[in-house]
Amino acid sequence: MCLRIPRVLYLVDASVFIFRAWFSVPVEFADRDGNPVNAVHGFARFLGDLLEREAPAHVAVAFDESLETSYRNEIYPAYKANREPAPAELKCQFGLCRELVRALGVVEFGSSRYEADDIIGTLTLRARAEGMPVTIASRDKDLTQLVGSQDTYWDAVADVRYGYDDIAERFGVIPERMADFLALMGDAVDNIPGVPGVGRKTAATLLKHYDTLPGVFDNLAAIPKLKFRNAAFVAQSLQEHREAAFLSRQLTGIACDMPLAAGPGDLARRAPDLAELDEFYERLGFGRLLREQARRIARGCPAT
Repeated sequence: MCLRIPRVLYLVDASVFIFRAWFSVPVEFADRDGNPVNAVHGFARFLGDLLEREAPAHVAVAFDESLETSYRNEIYPAYKANREPAPAELKCQFGLCRELVRALGVVEFGSSRYEADDIIGTLTLRARAEGMPVTIASRDKDLTQLVGSQDTYWDAVADVRYGYDDIAERFGVIPERMADFLALMGDAVDNIPGVPGVGRKTAATLLKHYDTLPGVFDNLAAIPKLKFRNAAFVAQSLQEHREAAFLSRQLTGIACDMPLAAGPGDLARRAPDLAELDEFYERLGFGRLLREQARRIARGCPAT
């Protein structure tokens, strides 16, 4: 096991970095049979750099398995229904990315019923119960709702880190209010309805005054008296779209109690399996740089 003091659990939102690699690495990057492996290559570079530079003793990678079978689809069938399915040339690369993660000595998780956010949320709460800080590597603002006083939200693409006290300045509200904030605004990308006429500033103002989504609806009569533009219209819109707001809140909240047979102690990083990685990189036609990096990672993280 790699030694690192203090112990920090790194949790990686894989899809963010795989999709980024898909769009940033030329699709002509293919294995020797002509199959595209551009997303795998970009993800391998990202994850290798994380393991080498951060040297986490405990780390896990969370994958999304489906856009159609989440428990959120049972609540709201239109959830994410507006998204185009991943192209076949990308879809086939997700399995390779999971194979890569395991060969690098890192635990990976996926679920057909729960999303990567829920995996990260569940592991975050289990780590917190053991006094272990968490660093969440993502670009998805939804995950900021998980950040506690000792945790870090890391935009690993921009290489910018946000602690608990930074979240409100960057995203609009403190972490505890983020799920309510997103429910009020809605999200066109995920097809979450929200409340018409409520944007970022209005949602932040409402939650500053009333703390929570139920608090906002308990004070509808007072909202027209608040000093922000179109306050009376917003109060009326809230009244008319109450059901949509509370439905949205079921979708924006992260499930931190999913059934997952793992805790922080199960996430200790192992040394990479160099023979397996050599075979993997050879099969995909990757060059020597990733092989050399794997050996540096192995030297810094000896097997127990």
